[in-house]
Amino acid sequence: MLSKMVLLQAAETLTATAQDMPEEIRTSFWQMFNYGGWIMYVLLFLSIVAIYIFVERMIVLNKAAKDDKAFMSKIRGYVYDSNLDEARKLCRETNTPMSHMIDKGLSRLGRPLNDVKESVEATGKLEVSSLEKNVALVATISGVAPMLGFLGTVIGMVNAFYNMSMAGNNLDIALLSTGIYQAMVTTVGGLIVGVLAYLFYNILVERIDKVVFLLEAKSVEFLDLMYEPSN
Repeated sequence: MLSKMVLLQAAETLTATAQDMPEEIRTSFWQMFNYGGWIMYVLLFLSIVAIYIFVERMIVLNKAAKDDKAFMSKIRGYVYDSNLDEARKLCRETNTPMSHMIDKGLSRLGRPLNDVKESVEATGKLEVSSLEKNVALVATISGVAPMLGFLGTVIGMVNAFYNMSMAGNNLDIALLSTGIYQAMVTTVGGLIVGVLAYLFYNILVERIDKVVFLLEAKSVEFLDLMYEPSN
């Protein structure tokens, strides 16, 4: 409770201080972005890439994670009726990682059950690999972005000290502003992009794990189906 009151008082103090600042001191977002220099444009590009991959993969994964219980029921009926053509046609029309895996198993019917099992498992691994496309890049961005921000911090501080050395006795705080702004802004930018990319990566991994579990469950259900007619 006490910490909450302290935080509220601190927020009120900061708000009052910001309101008391002259208008010319208030810096717009775009101006602060430009203070960061070229590194901020690299971070902006990385953030766009991370967002694009996240949205694109989420669309694919949400489709792959749908558990259509009627699908396996129809496949079961077609197999019992020995109507494999209709079963494979349904798999192609469904067009999901699960249907691709089942379709490969259906194409191997008539061979030893171990061959059917291996083809289903191999197809499942290929489908998972396809679902993981570019996900590693998001993880890379989550690590690279903070490092780029730190690089901008170092460059900014180097510029600040260089300006100090060149100013001599005529040291002016204005000479240091550009370097210090670059140092601070790139740090914040790198951390923001890094945190977002890290969240995106973990969300995608969680969704992929869900699809993997679904594929494993359906592969077991399909293999069980192969035993049933013979029993």
